[in-house]
Amino acid sequence: MHGSNTEVVPLKTIHFISGLPRSGSTLLSAILRQNPRFHAGMSSPIATLFQGIVAQVSAGSELSSMVTPAQRESILKGLFSNYYAEREQPVIFDTNRGWTAELPALMTLFPNAKLICTVRNVAWVLDSLERQFRSNAFENTRLFNTPSERATVYTRVDALAGSNRLVGYSYQALREACYGEQASRLVIVDYDLLTAAPAEVIRLLYEFLEEPAFEHDFQNVIYDAPEFDNQLGLAGLHRVRREVKPQKRRTILPPDLFERYANLSFWQDLQNCAAFRIVAQASKEPSRTDITNHTS
Repeated sequence: MHGSNTEVVPLKTIHFISGLPRSGSTLLSAILRQNPRFHAGMSSPIATLFQGIVAQVSAGSELSSMVTPAQRESILKGLFSNYYAEREQPVIFDTNRGWTAELPALMTLFPNAKLICTVRNVAWVLDSLERQFRSNAFENTRLFNTPSERATVYTRVDALAGSNRLVGYSYQALREACYGEQASRLVIVDYDLLTAAPAEVIRLLYEFLEEPAFEHDFQNVIYDAPEFDNQLGLAGLHRVRREVKPQKRRTILPPDLFERYANLSFWQDLQNCAAFRIVAQASKEPSRTDITNHTS
């Protein structure tokens, strides 16, 4: 009998990027991928596949008694190692907004992994999505399920802020991760600070990741995913501007709507939380970079 030729794909170093939508996760990935050691990009399908596998082998499924806990762990690890098998880079950053809700499972599978969560004032997140919607005026974007949801700026914002929708789900999952048992594996990166002081933010991020320093070019950051964006009906959603710098503008949200969501930045004053932060403190100049570990 001939032995099997099946090769076991070795696991790479895995980290994760999550957080709020329109808060710089694609920009951060575009910066990180300049380092030849790193692979990073926009959201991957692994989180959806991960959740599907767990559902299939959990209680209530006819398959649950056929898959042992050890097999579950092996299958889930194999999902990552095989998906990224063709990548030559030794360090992988997998991006998905759902990872903040899966932190206990991720840290069981990958005890040395770390989770980077990008954040932004929620009102500006919603402003960015509304701006993206208006720039594709002749598309019924897939962000909304019904004509009534997309009818006005008020119905659009209310829909996106729902607890099981794009912004509301991401916000609640982020809060869960920040106050969970694995919070010390998490670092919060503020979008405004990333664009204002990218070199300092990336330096601190490398320290958190325990990676050797690398000189990034913040004048030539390139990333785009036109095919993915077009099928959403949101052309340009993941296009990154070449130069990393703040983009000053007025909000296009009505004042009452903007004010409703402008004060939800809980990460600026975390209490009893072990998560690290690279954020601008509310009482300091917005260009000031701080990284703090809150344990009190």
